[in-house]
Amino acid sequence: MSQAIDFYFDFSSPYGYLGSQRIDAIGEKHNCAVNWRPYLMGAVFKQLGTSPLVSQPVKGPYSRHDLMRSARLYGIDFNIPDPFPVHTVAACRAYYWVQDSAGDERAKQLAQALYRGYFIDNCNVGDAEVVVKTAAGLGLDGEAVAAALQDDAIKARLRTEVDAALEKGVFGAPFFIYGDERFWGCDRIDHLDKWLETGGW
Repeated sequence: MSQAIDFYFDFSSPYGYLGSQRIDAIGEKHNCAVNWRPYLMGAVFKQLGTSPLVSQPVKGPYSRHDLMRSARLYGIDFNIPDPFPVHTVAACRAYYWVQDSAGDERAKQLAQALYRGYFIDNCNVGDAEVVVKTAAGLGLDGEAVAAALQDDAIKARLRTEVDAALEKGVFGAPFFIYGDERFWGCDRIDHLDKWLETGGW
């Protein structure tokens, strides 16, 4: 298998959600593993002095329209949830605990379930109880997940992941890194696809 794709996302990012629905197919097409890496975009906003796209004047209404249009283009079920956006610390901590205790595939299943819950069923994944319930719905130990959300080692793990993302220059979602090449946005998945096909340009 060729070098892996690192896929960075925030559970509150609608473009991250759209990207999550497409990236594994690209990986499979090119026999390339995809490493799912949730992080906290709030750390980027703080570092850069910016705010979520949807809350910005002029850009906000446009982005909401573009999100619905993009979802239709890709044939992906999607709704703009309420509240939106939300803090996703609990979702990220749960993801990394599941990854450490049950493996990458189970963690990805949780990520997909949280994304579906938020952007299809309007379940507030910023709520720790929703995160625990979602994990339990996948057959994971809900009590263990709830405990993990307060575990110092898991808190440190998430901080390490966020710091690593920032050091690599990750500043949005979805964000893809293949080798030394970086691609930002779900509309750049097609560029990544072509890069993998041709070896770059």
